[in-house]
Amino acid sequence: MKSESFMAANVPQCGEHRQAETPHFGKRQVRQRLGIVPNMGNNLKKIRTSLNWTLERAAEAMAVSRSQYIKLERGERRLTSDYISSAARAFGVSEADIISTRKTVPLVGYVGAGALAYIFGEGQGPFDEVDAPDGATEDTVAVEIRGDSLGTFFDQWLVFYDDVHDPPTPNMIGRLCVVMLADGRQLIKKLMRGSIPGRYTLLSQFEPPMYDVEVVWAALVKLMAPR
Repeated sequence: MKSESFMAANVPQCGEHRQAETPHFGKRQVRQRLGIVPNMGNNLKKIRTSLNWTLERAAEAMAVSRSQYIKLERGERRLTSDYISSAARAFGVSEADIISTRKTVPLVGYVGAGALAYIFGEGQGPFDEVDAPDGATEDTVAVEIRGDSLGTFFDQWLVFYDDVHDPPTPNMIGRLCVVMLADGRQLIKKLMRGSIPGRYTLLSQFEPPMYDVEVVWAALVKLMAPR
């Protein structure tokens, strides 16, 4: 990840991303749903793509099935010492090159052009992993901006959040947050108090305000950074 970044207080109060009736999944929940072994990163995909190999070719070289290889590459299957040795021989690299110790967080979706979003839910994917920002916790997740829903400057930037609260806490008022609405939409908005107790007004730079909406949960945008 590039070093340039903005903390939430300096991020434009704009844009949105949506998800259909999907609750918040922290890092632990995402990995549990995927069967990923924690802290078992690897460089299989990076090495395979650098060689311009297909999944089928990589699987054949390692003498495993295509589905087994995909699980190994994604981290859904534990990369044992035998698998590491096999991968090193197949790709012609050292065993150390196969193992990755970088700290990552799950990429759980992306914001598309026209303020549409696609949040990976159960049975969907693949999930990706991106470099973790400083101060990331076990619940930190990311979404990727694609298109101009937050302005053209932010295309392919990552939005990180983690500390989810139901209901929103007072320190979120006037701040850029990821919010889940009662109708299932998940948005990035500036959170303001509504005129009705327990309801909120949501602001953005490019779209009309949303008045007195029910917010199921909210999380401060922790960081935005170019990918």
